[in-house]
Amino acid sequence: MTGRPGFEALAPFFRIIEEGLRGLVDGEHFFDTLAEDVVFEYVITVPGYPRRLVGREAVAELYRGYGETIVLHGSDELAVHRDPASSVVVLEYAVHGRAVGTGNAYDNHFVSVITFKDRKITHWRDHLDPVAVFDAIGWPAHHR
Repeated sequence: MTGRPGFEALAPFFRIIEEGLRGLVDGEHFFDTLAEDVVFEYVITVPGYPRRLVGREAVAELYRGYGETIVLHGSDELAVHRDPASSVVVLEYAVHGRAVGTGNAYDNHFVSVITFKDRKITHWRDHLDPVAVFDAIGWPAHHR
């Protein structure tokens, strides 16, 4: 579901999202499932990460460098909560990988609240465990 070169580090993320949204959105790869003017909000995140992005290409650009920091090797623990009346899906899931700079394990849990219209994702609100990121990359000591 990556569809674009340079995003291989995120393949397990793309796979679990595809599984959670199967039958609800259209697109050959993750970025194709996003509306052109999609809004992404990172509610619980890490320092330096944007709180809000608008547009499919802005999301792709943000995710482009992911593999320079963390490479994922798995994803699991998917729970899907659907509300067809409001076109909202809540996905709970975990991703697993390694931090490139430290070699530390990376295991994080996410809650993504996804709104779709006309079979495209129009809004995405993400919550993650920032401590899992800090532990993996060795922050703050790694960044001093």
